[in-house]
Amino acid sequence: MTREERAQVWQRHITAWQASGLSGLSYCKAHSLTYSRFVYWRRKLDAAQTAADECSASGFARVTSVSDAPGLLGLTVSLPGGVTITGLDAGNIRGKGVGVNGPKAHLRKLALRAGI
Repeated sequence: MTREERAQVWQRHITAWQASGLSGLSYCKAHSLTYSRFVYWRRKLDAAQTAADECSASGFARVTSVSDAPGLLGLTVSLPGGVTITGLDAGNIRGKGVGVNGPKAHLRKLALRAGI
C-alpha cells in the first residue's frame, strides 16, 4: 500500500470517527485499530489540512529551510500539475531578467531568502 493509499484509508477512518460521536479510543476498539496510530494519523492529516488551508487562503505556500538535509542542492519548486523544478540557486537564476520585477528577479529574491 502506498503512502497516499494509507493516508486515504486513515482519512476515511478519521471522517467516520468524527461522525460517530465516539471517543477516539472507543472508535479504535470498535474497528480493531491501534489508538497510537489513530492519533498519529489524526494529527498528521489535520496538520496537512491546516497547511493546505493556509496556502489556498493566502495564495502563498509556507517555505521552511532545511539546512542539514543531505543530498539537497538548491531550491526546489513544485508547481501544480506535477511540474517540479529542482536545483535552483542564486548562481543559476542570475542573468538577464524580464525587468526589475520579472520572474528571474522573483526567483533571485526567493533564493536569497532561502540562503542559497
